[in-house]
Amino acid sequence: MNEKAFKIFVDFDGTITKQDVGELLVNTFGKSEQIKEIIRLWMEEKITSPESWIQMLATMSNFSIAALEEMLKDITVDPFFNEFVLYCKNNNYQVRVLSDGFDIYINRILRREGLLDLEVYSNKVTLDPDNMLIPSFPYGDEECKFCGNCKRNHLLVNSADEDFIVYIGDGYSDKCPIQYCDFIFAKGSLLRFCEMNRISYFPFEDFSNVISRIDQLRRKRNLKKKHQAELKRKEVFKQG
Repeated sequence: MNEKAFKIFVDFDGTITKQDVGELLVNTFGKSEQIKEIIRLWMEEKITSPESWIQMLATMSNFSIAALEEMLKDITVDPFFNEFVLYCKNNNYQVRVLSDGFDIYINRILRREGLLDLEVYSNKVTLDPDNMLIPSFPYGDEECKFCGNCKRNHLLVNSADEDFIVYIGDGYSDKCPIQYCDFIFAKGSLLRFCEMNRISYFPFEDFSNVISRIDQLRRKRNLKKKHQAELKRKEVFKQG
């Protein structure tokens, strides 16, 4: 059996973790009513993701690293995610984490789970002298101002023509990158987006479902790439 090259990209908030940690962060330390309005404007595409994060973080007060670490004690990770990472390592499948959230909590959670060796692309924050979180967006795309972290660019840069591209996600920031992927694992609002737009996907509840399905895919004799995704990938490369 020919070994297939899967390149796997995984969302963080609500996918690896059971909770949306970024949302919990701003609601724990920020003003919830203002945050609801900011999120509404973002989902209606009236403001960009960087604008929404800047505005939400600006509502925060009483933040400290100690308080953050106390909050993170209640965050749980998908019970099968470590098993999934091990499965991928054993089969030489590269796994990368793509998040529109922030390194300040992602790195702490991955360290706790013994997963700091995972390659992660996310937005970043620094703490100013007044304990305010100052965001930065090192992986934005000049032509696409909507996302803070351009997940599409990461999956295109980190895959080759012979690779089968897999994306696993649950949310609104995943709707762009999935259009360039051969296989999509979706739950939550991403699942609803796929259904509304007639995008083929595999539903999943946890990473045990993902392991089983990828194992089935790798055993298929004539596994085919998604034609529409291939065309979209070629379009981007033609544009340079």
